[in-house]
Amino acid sequence: KTNTQMSAPIHIGSIIRDELRRQGKTNGWFARQINVNSRTVNKIFLKSDIDTHQLLQISRVLGVDLFKNYSEML
Repeated sequence: KTNTQMSAPIHIGSIIRDELRRQGKTNGWFARQINVNSRTVNKIFLKSDIDTHQLLQISRVLGVDLFKNYSEML
């Protein structure tokens, strides 16, 4: 598929934020788990794309496969 044929773009930051809320976890808890400060957590929530290493770390912390959001588009 070309970029114009792809489904709606993924906003990974929103997906991470929504999953964190679904699990009832706080931003403070999340920040401690991934060893960042609260300002960085808020920046993550605003990202439309993310480094794969960081996505792996976040997937492990939240116990969900966040990569599937991308692989389902293949």
